[in-house]
Amino acid sequence: MDLWQPDTGETLLTRTPIMFATGAAAPVSGMRWFRDTYRADIQNELEGWPEGPTYTARSAGSSTARTLVKGAVVGIGLAIGAFLSMHGGNIAGTSTSNAGTNVPDNPADEVHDFPVMWAAPGTIARTLPWQLDPGRSSAQRYRTHAVITDRRLVIVGFDYVKGAEDFIHDDFLWEIPRTSIQTVELRNFKRGQDTRIVFSDGSWCRLSSPTSAGRERLTRYLIEPLDFIPLEQLTPAQRKTAETFAAAQAADAQTPFVKRNPCGCFRIEVVAPSTTAATFGHPGLNSLMDDNGTEIPITEYHPQDFLT
Repeated sequence: MDLWQPDTGETLLTRTPIMFATGAAAPVSGMRWFRDTYRADIQNELEGWPEGPTYTARSAGSSTARTLVKGAVVGIGLAIGAFLSMHGGNIAGTSTSNAGTNVPDNPADEVHDFPVMWAAPGTIARTLPWQLDPGRSSAQRYRTHAVITDRRLVIVGFDYVKGAEDFIHDDFLWEIPRTSIQTVELRNFKRGQDTRIVFSDGSWCRLSSPTSAGRERLTRYLIEPLDFIPLEQLTPAQRKTAETFAAAQAADAQTPFVKRNPCGCFRIEVVAPSTTAATFGHPGLNSLMDDNGTEIPITEYHPQDFLT
């Protein structure tokens, strides 16, 4: 594998598949739009973007699920939890997993229209790479991943060959410092899998990740504070448990991240780049221990111990 790696002194936190979201309500099912702040279509204004499909939302009484005006459509319903309390950032949201709701957060943006980019000229959202668009870059041939570090959010892409999960050769596509992200908001409508990222200039995008594990990792590192406990501040027993867990993972496992959960237990997580897979990104190697440094058996795990 030829994976993108952070700079010296920068900490890799997680990696997960990501792309522009897809409408789920009947009038916009399988569709997405790129809008300016007047709700005009801007996809033909986006620099370097190839031509893509143009969609027409169906009327409330129509039985047609979607109308494709031009181009090919690849409608994929996807998933993402969310992200981030960061250095200099002001990230709003919750790390609680959500099953979705039939009540839209914003009917104008989720039922009558489905913008996945909202951007005035010259704003950050307009710089996002076209490869994130399932209508322009089929996941059957190309994948895009979000890579989160303690300094930035990075988007990479690579050619995907089914059955060749370990042969990832990253193309660097885009990056933004964490300080340029204003808020990250869970969108709970329908699948409850999308996330809206609002940038410091007011532009925003709506993204999705295809796995619940990916949502949880994005949530963990883009909403939760990065208040990891330095290993030297752990008790000897706690530190031994954390380091033993890390040593049992892949040979390239990083120093373990440890933080105390509201439940009172400690979460241990390890990043090992060699375990990255094209379909699921980094698997999230984690465990729990108690105050005494005793690893908590998996049968005693509770989802909230990892999500809060």
